[in-house]
Amino acid sequence: MAVTTYIVDKDGNQIDASTATVPSDRNFRGAWVLSGSVISEDLNKAKEIFADKIREARTPLLAALDTDYMMALEQGADTAAIVASKQALRDAPTAGDAATTIAELKAAWPACCGDSPY
Repeated sequence: MAVTTYIVDKDGNQIDASTATVPSDRNFRGAWVLSGSVISEDLNKAKEIFADKIREARTPLLAALDTDYMMALEQGADTAAIVASKQALRDAPTAGDAATTIAELKAAWPACCGDSPY
């Protein structure tokens, strides 16, 4: 008995995987859109996924900076650099807003969030 594998796009549409033209890049699989037998990526949905990935990456970085900030306050040290780093992390989810392609979106990963997963 043959088993059929289906691919489901972001809107719940499905297609037999053996008949679909599937993107080789699966980083934004949650943004896939089915058009006939071709699967492409919805850029707006990919931007949401990108921003969520940044939020995930920045969470431990912000926590570490919070600790650094408190230690600097206790020691009477300058906190300006820490405050600037925290602001950069807060602004980071908008890094991909200007992207017009998936390649531009992946290239927009902000340095303040560490190594790019793309």
